[in-house]
Amino acid sequence: MSDTGVKPKTNRTGWWLCGSLALMLVSAIGASAIQTSGGSVSVTDLRWETAPGVEMSGLLFVPDGATAENPAPGVVVSHGLFNNREMQDANYVELSRRGFVVLSMDMYSHGLSENVPDIPTLTTGMYEAVKMFSGLDMVDSSRIGITGHSLGGESSDVAVATDNELGTNLISAVLFNSYNPTFSDADTGEWIDIYGQRDAGIIAVQYDEFFFRDVDEAGEQTAARDFINYGKAQSFLHYGTLPPDDVRQADTVYRDNLDGSEAMRVVYTPPITHPWSHFSKRSTTATIEFFTEALDLPDEIGSTSQVWQWKEAFNFVGLIGFAMFITCFAMLMLRVPFFSSLRAGQTVAIRTSDKPGKYWFWGTLVLGAIFAAVAYIPILTNAHAFTISRDPWAQSSPAGISIWAAACGVFTLLVLAAFYFLYMRKRGITLAERGITMPWRQVGKTVALAGIVVAVSYLCVFVVDYFFKTDFRLWVLAVKAFPPGVIWVSVFPVMIFLLVFYVMASIAANSINFIKLTGKSGEREWVNTAVLAAFNTLPAVGLLVIQYIVLFSTGWLAWPSGSMVVLWLFPLLLILPASTVISRKIYRLTNNPYLPGIINGVIVTLIACSNTATWI
Repeated sequence: MSDTGVKPKTNRTGWWLCGSLALMLVSAIGASAIQTSGGSVSVTDLRWETAPGVEMSGLLFVPDGATAENPAPGVVVSHGLFNNREMQDANYVELSRRGFVVLSMDMYSHGLSENVPDIPTLTTGMYEAVKMFSGLDMVDSSRIGITGHSLGGESSDVAVATDNELGTNLISAVLFNSYNPTFSDADTGEWIDIYGQRDAGIIAVQYDEFFFRDVDEAGEQTAARDFINYGKAQSFLHYGTLPPDDVRQADTVYRDNLDGSEAMRVVYTPPITHPWSHFSKRSTTATIEFFTEALDLPDEIGSTSQVWQWKEAFNFVGLIGFAMFITCFAMLMLRVPFFSSLRAGQTVAIRTSDKPGKYWFWGTLVLGAIFAAVAYIPILTNAHAFTISRDPWAQSSPAGISIWAAACGVFTLLVLAAFYFLYMRKRGITLAERGITMPWRQVGKTVALAGIVVAVSYLCVFVVDYFFKTDFRLWVLAVKAFPPGVIWVSVFPVMIFLLVFYVMASIAANSINFIKLTGKSGEREWVNTAVLAAFNTLPAVGLLVIQYIVLFSTGWLAWPSGSMVVLWLFPLLLILPASTVISRKIYRLTNNPYLPGIINGVIVTLIACSNTATWI
């Protein structure tokens, strides 16, 4: 195996950096324009103290026509477990542009709200938000609706029960998105209707991984896609009864007279999954139609005419700009005199390899992918990755992912150690020439530069949040502003374990596997990068494909015990290939695998730990 070098091309880095800043600015301006309906909706970042003494946060959307003299109907919207207020952007964009005042809340222990000890405390958050919301002078307190996705649906159910118990009648309508409302009495098992004269609806997605199971006449469990045909859905549509000869249908509004007042019931059944439901035109259409009818505000736009997708597109542009900025800023900082010693004398070029070297290349990739895929569900299941309190982790989902990642990193280390002793050393290839060992003075500079790159990159995120009330995201992957406490709670185990993985991944990709795959002189470097990015992502792709092919074909999950943890693989579909590209770009200028490994590890830690639940 031989190494060649070429002179580094650095004159374009500044232009690429400016391009990344331009993309983030375009993202912020465009996303802000959509969520403010071109300036006709004001957006306010709220903080308020609830009755239990816990601070909550939310984004308040007020259309121009909603004033103290002309109050408008209002809707409080809530995300689910491990999410945040921005996850409801489809709902708050579409409802506010139609004239509703909208509060998108951060549940307790999420986003910018204060942390609580456990989920039972968390589920009281919706009612506390409604109490505050009903006191706003631009809100018509006689027409307040609520909706929550997943655990936000449970919080909505608790809010209705609390409203009943206190007799405050603050809630006029409730829509449950991907959550089972109360169908029966917990003690007697009898069908009941706790919603009474309120309008109530369910978005019961057909391929929900967690909810909408029922039993058939033989007592066998039914799939979510058949929910509408059985007792729970039918009792809900019949206001807590179950007439034998009146089978009601999905996506149909039913109105019955209850004690002199007409109340609406409806069950929507879009053919989508649980997490898809907060990123779905179908679910958003259902939400618009439900609240325009329930709260008596005519929809002059049309429920299927939606613009939130444009906000998502602008958010994604910002995500691309953010990744570009990380890379370009790190490369530009290498020109600063203090950090210039970290640059390689020449840009590291793709290396040639003999046939045994290629066998090692493909063998290590295959073994790593198999280990990561096979180990994922067992490790997360046994690592307490899904807890409802601080037992044992403050942030259970990132902790579980990081433990799996660290295991993959250790496995990679063992495989690469075998590669070094059985192949590289015999051919006179040293660890120093590949950047695996370096002088101690370079270690300190490496850590310092990584810290600066992370801090300045996230400064862009906070600036966008402050001035535009937007962030960078695509569906379940979000780069957003966070409270200072996230940094401290993320250090152990998440940051430490993710650093193990990303540093080892960088060593494997750059110091070991940066080789020509065909041996042809004209072979492009991007071929190697693409192969490595694909193999890094392959375990996540494989598990997701199997899980959802089985679900959509049979109605049941391939791994029921992994219903939650498999969902957490979706962000990795972008994170893993992007981190591979970032790692390669920085390594080529430095011959230093640790710098990009540390940057990737810390960035991914902050992404994970700012988009989850934190238990005190």
